[in-house]
Amino acid sequence: MAIQKKAKAKLPTPWADFSVIGFEDEEKGEEHLLIYLGDLGDESLLRIHSQCLTGDALFSLRCDCGPQLAMALERIASEGRGMVIYMAQEGRGIGLVNKIRAYELQDAGLNTVEANEKLGFAADERDYSYCKEMLSSVGVSSVRLMTNNPAKIKGLEDVGIQVSERIAIETLPTKENKSYLEVKSKQMGHMLKGSD
Repeated sequence: MAIQKKAKAKLPTPWADFSVIGFEDEEKGEEHLLIYLGDLGDESLLRIHSQCLTGDALFSLRCDCGPQLAMALERIASEGRGMVIYMAQEGRGIGLVNKIRAYELQDAGLNTVEANEKLGFAADERDYSYCKEMLSSVGVSSVRLMTNNPAKIKGLEDVGIQVSERIAIETLPTKENKSYLEVKSKQMGHMLKGSD
């Protein structure tokens, strides 16, 4: 079943008064958001952001998710138009409790990729297939993508969304997430200047 638009509302933030559209994939039981500002169209800024309760809401320093989300919203606000697709795919698609299990394994010495694999998952379980329907619903077929992750570029291009430009969205490493960022760069191919 295709993802369905379910609700639309205003979303005031510290950076700008955004709007938000709620989408639901009833078959998978997932709910995703399209947060946007201004007159959308081709070449709009886009950040595809995976839900990260620990980083986005609990301010965890284990990852760079919360700061990346804030940077994306601030950049969109400064340009006056753009979008964030907020994917309900916690922990790169493994779910919240499994992410905490992966954290437990990381506390015992595994890295983020090894922990996911020890739990029986791929390093990244995310699915970008519904992004085309979400973007098409607001008349967008090409984007300037804020990402360090080549898999997101491929995921969009595989479903027919043109990525006309990649915009880096890097945060300063901290002692808590330095090794995590190194793994993203060396094992997952993320384009990070600080991890060469």
